[in-house]
Amino acid sequence: MPVMLCQVALVLLLALISLIRSHGAGNVCDLGRRPNSRPHSVSILEFGAVGDGKTLNTVAFQNAVFYLKSFADKGGAQLYVPPGRWLTGSFNLTSHLTLFLERDAVILASQDPSHWQVVDPLPSYGRGIDLPGRRHMSLINGYELRDVVVTGDNGTIDGQGLFWWDRFNSHSLKYSRPHLVEFVSSENVIVSNLTFLNAPAYTIHTVYCSHVYIHRVTANTSPESPYTIGIVPDSSDNVCIQDSNINMGYDAISLKSGWDQYGISYARATANVQIRDVHLRAASGSSISFGSEMSGGISDVVVRGAYMHDSLSGIAFRTTKGRGGYIKEIDVSNIHMVNVGTAFLANGSFGTHPDSGFDENAFPLVSHIRLHGIVGENITIAGELFGTEESPFTSVVLSDISLSMTNSGSPDDDSWRCLYVEGSSQSVVPEPCSELESYGNSYGRAVA
Repeated sequence: MPVMLCQVALVLLLALISLIRSHGAGNVCDLGRRPNSRPHSVSILEFGAVGDGKTLNTVAFQNAVFYLKSFADKGGAQLYVPPGRWLTGSFNLTSHLTLFLERDAVILASQDPSHWQVVDPLPSYGRGIDLPGRRHMSLINGYELRDVVVTGDNGTIDGQGLFWWDRFNSHSLKYSRPHLVEFVSSENVIVSNLTFLNAPAYTIHTVYCSHVYIHRVTANTSPESPYTIGIVPDSSDNVCIQDSNINMGYDAISLKSGWDQYGISYARATANVQIRDVHLRAASGSSISFGSEMSGGISDVVVRGAYMHDSLSGIAFRTTKGRGGYIKEIDVSNIHMVNVGTAFLANGSFGTHPDSGFDENAFPLVSHIRLHGIVGENITIAGELFGTEESPFTSVVLSDISLSMTNSGSPDDDSWRCLYVEGSSQSVVPEPCSELESYGNSYGRAVA
């Protein structure tokens, strides 16, 4: 009898583990993470910083962080940034630290490239995002950290990106552009209650991270800024992006996981991500994109509630031959689009390669995509869904979608374009392409 009880208990335990895994993305934002108070606090003024917008304060930030390392085993510490304009080059954070920006405090990025350290490329990319070789370190960095918070009373971090955008457009960069905030191989990261302006490239980049909570942030760049992206979960898991307003030149939110053979070799997926209640604009890109650098895989992503406006495309899945990897188990609902070029984009021939070392037979898998509960106004193209002959996109399910088209009823109305894609649809207006016109249960399982 005890043996039978043990067997039953084991079966129940395995079932519970399976349930947790299959519904994990639904719980990421329910953990209630909030910045904890720290028992120790110092002001950047104590380290000689001057908030006049002209004095370079890099050494002050570096010295403050170095000093606060000593409090890591005493409950951590807070670095307080009072009102003022605090010019600085790139600097690192430390574990068990809260960087707090008071209202009217502005951390201002230096426009001198020598104030941005040059570092090696990420191993899952093999090169910088703009150029082969090394890259500039981000303005605020965290490497192998635990329990770190960047927050405030709606203080501002301004990357002054015009300098870098001009260099990108004129092809005069020596190294790839820096990001505004980057965490690498870190756990329990919170970014909240701040405004981010004018990122040179990405605004918030989390790579090889776990348990990331991004809440109530505003991120803005000029619509003309080249390939600027708002929030980029990259080979990271258990990520929540919530209650945020993101307006970027390229993509607002982009999920990634490495580039071709480098990402395949590194083999770390982006998984268990939830995006809730966000306002997004992507002038020349997508409000939410998956890829195109996705060679480590992207899975178990839930989007619940987004207002997408004035974007080239709304929801995009991007990949190409040589990427390998997968995009699967994606569930998107409760979306309102206004003034969007292409509502849904799935492109199997998108993006470049880092070098010539990729395997042209590494075909990506795109499957089990569910888009439902979506309305759109002033939409130009409902969907462009193009897989590849070698690896068609499968189990793409559309339901309860109503899009008001700019060219509805015109003789050249071509709302949907599809090739090498299989799936199903129900209650979709305008009626989708024939590959999706017959409703079925190909999605397989519900996503919480």
